[in-house]
Amino acid sequence: MRSSIPKRMKKQVNKPEAQTADLFAITELAREFGISTRAIRFYESKGLIFPKRVGGTRVFRRRDRARLQLILRGKRLGFSLKDISEYLSLYEADNSQKAQTEMLLEKVNSRLDLLRSQKKDLETTIDELTEIKKLADEQLSQKSD
Repeated sequence: MRSSIPKRMKKQVNKPEAQTADLFAITELAREFGISTRAIRFYESKGLIFPKRVGGTRVFRRRDRARLQLILRGKRLGFSLKDISEYLSLYEADNSQKAQTEMLLEKVNSRLDLLRSQKKDLETTIDELTEIKKLADEQLSQKSD
Protein backbone atom coordinates (compact mmCIF):
# COMPACT_ATOMS: atom_id res chain seq x y z
CA MET A 1 0.00 0.00 0.00
CA ARG A 2 1.41 3.40 -1.01
CA SER A 3 1.69 6.21 1.48
CA SER A 4 -0.57 9.18 0.83
CA ILE A 5 2.17 11.54 2.02
CA PRO A 6 4.15 13.12 -0.82
CA LYS A 7 7.84 12.14 -0.74
CA ARG A 8 8.82 15.79 -0.40
CA MET A 9 6.84 16.06 2.82
CA LYS A 10 7.82 12.73 4.39
CA LYS A 11 10.53 14.44 6.42
CA GLN A 12 7.76 16.27 8.25
CA VAL A 13 6.14 13.01 9.40
CA ASN A 14 8.68 12.34 12.11
CA LYS A 15 8.53 15.86 13.52
CA PRO A 16 6.34 16.75 16.50
CA GLU A 17 2.72 17.68 15.76
CA ALA A 18 3.30 21.39 16.39
CA GLN A 19 5.93 21.55 13.68
CA THR A 20 3.99 19.60 11.05
CA ALA A 21 0.91 21.75 11.63
CA ASP A 22 2.93 24.66 10.26
CA LEU A 23 2.74 23.28 6.71
CA PHE A 24 -0.38 22.64 4.67
CA ALA A 25 -1.05 21.12 1.27
CA ILE A 26 -3.41 22.95 -1.06
CA THR A 27 -5.97 20.16 -0.75
CA GLU A 28 -5.91 20.44 3.06
CA LEU A 29 -6.69 24.16 2.91
CA ALA A 30 -9.34 23.67 0.26
CA ARG A 31 -11.06 21.02 2.37
CA GLU A 32 -10.74 23.05 5.60
CA PHE A 33 -12.25 26.21 4.10
CA GLY A 34 -14.72 24.51 1.78
CA ILE A 35 -13.31 26.04 -1.39
CA SER A 36 -11.69 24.63 -4.51
CA THR A 37 -7.97 24.32 -5.06
CA ARG A 38 -8.57 26.47 -8.13
CA ALA A 39 -9.81 29.30 -5.88
CA ILE A 40 -6.64 29.06 -3.80
CA ARG A 41 -4.49 29.17 -6.94
CA PHE A 42 -6.51 32.21 -8.08
CA TYR A 43 -5.72 34.05 -4.83
CA GLU A 44 -2.08 33.09 -5.32
CA SER A 45 -2.14 34.47 -8.89
CA LYS A 46 -3.54 37.76 -7.52
CA GLY A 47 -0.61 38.01 -5.10
CA LEU A 48 -2.72 37.57 -1.98
CA ILE A 49 -0.98 34.42 -0.72
CA PHE A 50 2.55 33.21 -1.29
CA PRO A 51 3.04 29.46 -0.89
CA LYS A 52 6.50 27.98 -1.07
CA ARG A 53 7.27 25.40 -3.72
CA VAL A 54 8.78 22.04 -2.94
CA GLY A 55 9.47 20.62 -6.37
CA GLY A 56 6.21 21.31 -8.15
CA THR A 57 4.06 21.13 -5.02
CA ARG A 58 2.68 24.20 -3.27
CA VAL A 59 3.37 24.19 0.45
CA PHE A 60 1.44 26.68 2.52
CA ARG A 61 2.57 27.98 5.88
CA ARG A 62 0.50 29.18 8.84
CA ARG A 63 0.87 32.73 7.51
CA ASP A 64 -0.68 31.71 4.18
CA ARG A 65 -3.49 29.94 6.02
CA ALA A 66 -4.20 33.04 8.11
CA ARG A 67 -4.14 35.25 5.00
CA LEU A 68 -6.52 32.86 3.21
CA GLN A 69 -8.86 33.01 6.19
CA LEU A 70 -8.82 36.84 6.03
CA ILE A 71 -9.39 36.77 2.26
CA LEU A 72 -12.41 34.50 2.59
CA ARG A 73 -13.83 36.53 5.46
CA GLY A 74 -13.40 39.72 3.45
CA LYS A 75 -15.14 38.18 0.42
CA ARG A 76 -17.99 36.90 2.60
CA LEU A 77 -18.46 40.43 3.98
CA GLY A 78 -18.58 41.83 0.46
CA PHE A 79 -15.16 43.45 0.18
CA SER A 80 -13.42 43.52 -3.19
CA LEU A 81 -10.13 41.73 -3.81
CA LYS A 82 -8.56 45.18 -4.18
CA ASP A 83 -9.78 46.15 -0.69
CA ILE A 84 -8.54 42.87 0.73
CA SER A 85 -5.17 43.25 -0.98
CA GLU A 86 -4.75 46.78 0.41
CA TYR A 87 -5.65 45.56 3.88
CA LEU A 88 -3.19 42.67 3.71
CA SER A 89 -0.40 44.89 2.38
CA LEU A 90 -0.84 47.29 5.31
CA TYR A 91 -0.42 44.34 7.63
CA GLU A 92 3.05 43.81 6.17
CA ALA A 93 4.06 47.48 6.34
CA ASP A 94 2.88 48.51 9.81
CA ASN A 95 3.82 46.48 12.87
CA SER A 96 1.58 48.61 15.11
CA GLN A 97 -1.33 47.76 12.79
CA LYS A 98 -2.65 51.32 13.31
CA ALA A 99 -2.87 52.06 9.57
CA GLN A 100 -4.46 48.66 8.97
CA THR A 101 -7.04 49.22 11.69
CA GLU A 102 -7.85 52.73 10.44
CA MET A 103 -8.30 51.44 6.89
CA LEU A 104 -10.43 48.55 8.14
CA LEU A 105 -12.65 50.94 10.08
CA GLU A 106 -13.06 53.17 7.01
CA LYS A 107 -13.94 50.20 4.76
CA VAL A 108 -16.30 48.69 7.34
CA ASN A 109 -18.14 52.00 7.81
CA SER A 110 -18.45 52.40 4.05
CA ARG A 111 -19.71 48.84 3.67
CA LEU A 112 -22.22 49.31 6.50
CA ASP A 113 -23.54 52.49 4.86
CA LEU A 114 -23.99 50.65 1.57
CA LEU A 115 -25.70 47.66 3.19
CA ARG A 116 -28.04 49.89 5.19
CA SER A 117 -29.00 51.71 2.01
CA GLN A 118 -29.58 48.41 0.21
CA LYS A 119 -31.62 47.15 3.17
CA LYS A 120 -33.82 50.25 3.00
CA ASP A 121 -34.27 49.75 -0.76
CA LEU A 122 -35.15 46.09 -0.21
CA GLU A 123 -37.69 46.98 2.48
CA THR A 124 -39.32 49.49 0.11
CA THR A 125 -39.43 46.87 -2.67
CA ILE A 126 -40.88 44.26 -0.31
CA ASP A 127 -43.58 46.71 0.82
CA GLU A 128 -44.48 47.52 -2.80
CA LEU A 129 -44.59 43.85 -3.80
CA THR A 130 -46.69 43.03 -0.75
CA GLU A 131 -49.18 45.73 -1.76
CA ILE A 132 -49.27 44.43 -5.35
CA LYS A 133 -49.83 40.87 -4.08
CA LYS A 134 -52.64 42.06 -1.82
CA LEU A 135 -54.34 43.87 -4.71
CA ALA A 136 -53.92 40.85 -7.02
CA ASP A 137 -55.31 38.48 -4.37
CA GLU A 138 -58.31 40.80 -3.85
CA GLN A 139 -58.91 41.03 -7.58
CA LEU A 140 -58.80 37.23 -7.98
CA SER A 141 -61.11 36.66 -5.03
CA GLN A 142 -63.66 39.13 -6.50
CA LYS A 143 -63.59 37.36 -9.88
CA SER A 144 -64.16 33.96 -8.29
CA ASP A 145 -67.26 35.18 -6.41
